[in-house]
Amino acid sequence: MSRLASIFADLRARKAKALMPFVCGAYPAPGVTAGVLAAMERAGASVVEVGYPFSDPIADGPVIAAAMHDALQRRATPAGVTGEIAAARAAGLKIGVVAMVSVSIVHRLGPEKYFASLKSAGVDGVILPDVVLEDAQAWIASARDAGLTVTLLVAPTTDVKRAEKIARSCSGFVYMLARAGITGESASIATDALRERVRLLRGVSDLPIAVGFGVSNAAQVRQIVHDCDADAAIVGSALVRRMCDAQAAGQDPILAAELFARELAKGLV
Repeated sequence: MSRLASIFADLRARKAKALMPFVCGAYPAPGVTAGVLAAMERAGASVVEVGYPFSDPIADGPVIAAAMHDALQRRATPAGVTGEIAAARAAGLKIGVVAMVSVSIVHRLGPEKYFASLKSAGVDGVILPDVVLEDAQAWIASARDAGLTVTLLVAPTTDVKRAEKIARSCSGFVYMLARAGITGESASIATDALRERVRLLRGVSDLPIAVGFGVSNAAQVRQIVHDCDADAAIVGSALVRRMCDAQAAGQDPILAAELFARELAKGLV
């Protein structure tokens, strides 16, 4: 059983839910990612998404896009981010780690070589946010050959038949978007519509369902995992923003991330 499968099986056995923070690799500076991952584990996260900095992210809103730009300006590299994940594993990190990475990076580095490097570093799976289902199978095969799970995104506008095809192409978990558009904080969650989307997806897939895009606080985490019955809540922009604010104020961004993640985790109960 893979680490992700084991994590979600344990959560289901305990009737518990997962917090899945998103962090930008090498942000706010190269060398901090291992510390951020350890902080997320201490705060109660079950799985962490590590976004690989990319110059032209298509789904990320201004907060995450700015963080990626800043990381690249500070000479962040895919190999460097992977090395920081490996350092976290070497230091004893137990939670799941999933790389969110543009297929442009994978193509440039070579799928077989790149996916093998992720697996060797202790990454459990990949999220491919900018690949459509019709073009995904070769990427999926390469990642699975390396021993990684593969997650694709299901948009709010995706019809049930297509959502079923996407879910059947996934392993590890399915990423359902809480809203259309780009990442960023939301004032509210459309729980009725989202609950129905989760229900429909459960009818065609046994995989855990993680919901992100717009989830910003503990109350919304609670709505996602309890009111809408998702298995995990993904929080990205709100977390990255707090790291950015702490850095700008001369404070510890890792501590800021940990304190906020602890607050988010209160929404799981």
